[in-house]
Amino acid sequence: MDRRTFIGCVLGGLIAAPLAVHSRQPGKIWRIGYLREGRGPFVLLDALRVLGWVEGQNVELEPRYADSADQLPALATELVRLKVDLIVTAGTGPTRAAKEATTTIPIVFSVGGDPVERGLVANMARPDRNLTGHALGLYEEKQLEVLKAALPEISRVAYPLLEGANQLSLNAAKALGVRVVGVAVGNPAEFGSFFISARTAGADAVLIHDVARLVPHMERIGAEASKSRLPAIGFRRIFAEAGGLLSYAPVLLEMQIRQAAQIDKILRGAKPSDIPVEQPTRFELVVNLRAAKGMGLTIPQSLLQRADEVIR
Repeated sequence: MDRRTFIGCVLGGLIAAPLAVHSRQPGKIWRIGYLREGRGPFVLLDALRVLGWVEGQNVELEPRYADSADQLPALATELVRLKVDLIVTAGTGPTRAAKEATTTIPIVFSVGGDPVERGLVANMARPDRNLTGHALGLYEEKQLEVLKAALPEISRVAYPLLEGANQLSLNAAKALGVRVVGVAVGNPAEFGSFFISARTAGADAVLIHDVARLVPHMERIGAEASKSRLPAIGFRRIFAEAGGLLSYAPVLLEMQIRQAAQIDKILRGAKPSDIPVEQPTRFELVVNLRAAKGMGLTIPQSLLQRADEVIR
């Protein structure tokens, strides 16, 4: 089954009911704002196209990219001033900036953590006013468990601590006999120095957790992990494909499909507050055996049997 057919099949089950209730306004060009920190493509276009929303025909994209977090409020205000019909955000910072900029324009977000704990919505089932979206969940705990299963001897794991980000707290670490330490990262595009600093800090493995600012750099980070010869797990499969040892993450395509369905419902008339915040239902584990061999590591057969893909 190709990508377009898969998208169509999944979307059919997600939006069949709303299609019977809401109708698209003929002739209207809907303007969708897109706000994120760092450059990155608007990956929902394929799924939206299957639903009949085609850029240049009935939707127009207004992307805004912040080079740093302090630019987000101004960019969010700019999108509000443009009177876009809907704002799509990637990450907690952009979502908070959009929320503070408008209480009327619908916002469809994608965040890595818990949107309730971060004050974005009060309730997952019935989110506040003009917000809904997709919460990737706190699966760093599971990433750490996978990393420990691959490398039972590890005791100190480093993670990138970006400027302005909260420190990572993993309840599973103590039970697994692992100490997790943050290593400061200035520019996400310069990750070679991070792996050097991680090794200097005594880390015997690295966990790259889900941070929106890192998404555009995941392929490069995977390549840097390979060059460093430091075992690492990332949150996109492209990380393992580029040379990282492991990746464990939600199935990205399914997340995109579900988020596109939320946008479709809103453009057809639904209220964001009536659309539950969704969470991933499927995760995938990729093991790069080539990387393991290059580091002189042996991955337990029990983990290889659990893997969705093994790169040999």
